[in-house]
Amino acid sequence: MPLDETRQHANAAYRQRRTSKQAEAAVFAEANCRLRMAADAGGQAALRALADNRRLWAAILGAVTEPTNALPVPLRAQLASLAHAVLRETDAPEPDINFLIETNEAIAAGLWA
Repeated sequence: MPLDETRQHANAAYRQRRTSKQAEAAVFAEANCRLRMAADAGGQAALRALADNRRLWAAILGAVTEPTNALPVPLRAQLASLAHAVLRETDAPEPDINFLIETNEAIAAGLWA
C-alpha cells in the first residue's frame, strides 16, 4: 500500500476513535495552527486564517442561538457572548491574533477535558 494511502487510512481510523467533543477540539486546534502561521506570514495568509476563524465562530453563534440546541441556556448565553467578542475582534482593523488564539485554546481545552 502506498504511503499516502496508508496515512489516509490511519487518519480515518484515528478520527473514528475520537469523541464528538474531541473532534470539535481538533477544529479549534486547526484554527489556531492557521492563526499562528498567519501571524508570522501576514498578508493573504493572515486574511484567510482570520476568515476561517470567523466562519468557525459564526457557526458557533448560530448553533448556540438555535432554539433546539440542547446545551443549558446559561452556557449557550456565555458561548454566544464569547462568539460576539471573537467576531468583533476578528473584524477589528488590526485584530489581536493572540486573543483569538487564547480564546480558541481555552475552548479546546474545555472540550478535551
